[in-house]
Amino acid sequence: MQSNCYMKIKLLTVIIAFILMTSIKINAQTVQSRTFTFTEASHASTYNGNAQHDLAVWIEQGSGTAGTFIVTKFRYVGSGTSDHLPNWAAKASGGVTSTATSASCNTTTATTGATLAAWSTKTVTWDGKDASGNLVADGNYQFVVQSTWNHGTTGTAIRYFPFVKGPGATNPTFTDDANYTGITAVLSSPSYSIKPEVSIFPNPTNGIINMDFKNDVNNIRIINILGKVVYNERVTEDLTNTNKRIDLSNLVGGIYIVSVSNDNGTSNYKVVLNN
Repeated sequence: MQSNCYMKIKLLTVIIAFILMTSIKINAQTVQSRTFTFTEASHASTYNGNAQHDLAVWIEQGSGTAGTFIVTKFRYVGSGTSDHLPNWAAKASGGVTSTATSASCNTTTATTGATLAAWSTKTVTWDGKDASGNLVADGNYQFVVQSTWNHGTTGTAIRYFPFVKGPGATNPTFTDDANYTGITAVLSSPSYSIKPEVSIFPNPTNGIINMDFKNDVNNIRIINILGKVVYNERVTEDLTNTNKRIDLSNLVGGIYIVSVSNDNGTSNYKVVLNN
């Protein structure tokens, strides 16, 4: 009976630890902004016989048509041309293509206005946040531009400009085409500020763990599966690219969470202690 009870408790401990680790998994979030500039090429044939046109610029996560809407930066459209930005409207409203002037289209933080009356150079800066002001995870993103200068499908141009958000990101290059020229997507805050990244070994361990720090850390905590902090250290020196040795041999064997934090957030790692 006692043996069965022990096994059930041990199994429950493993399940709780798994749930805990799943719930606190964190993606890297680099604080980084990028400035996107392009020049609109002029078109002789427009729906009013002049330079009038509609324009939208937005950010998506992913690439190409499969990208996921993040935030709108520009939305210029007239009340009589609400169906002239169908790709943007579908992404910003959740699927409706003909309502570019609708309140259902997300234009939070965007520059908005009526139909444009001249071709010009446009510049936007994205701060790496979504429409709610939350910093998004590092990964592949794209600026998307849609311009419509004529009725129907003969005067619409949509183009995707991919880039990477995160450590090691570079400035991509883009070629001019018949609609957009002078295109750049430049890092405007190239100094990276990210959550802690640490390698921990050996894992499992018989008592000693080594922590290899990839960037700055200001606090180290070790937490058992009951949520109790069993080790807490305030770090006052730069540990980037250094190794720290911590002795856990005084603790009961089991699963622990090593939690490291800096001014940008917290990262958590599972450690199995066999002793």
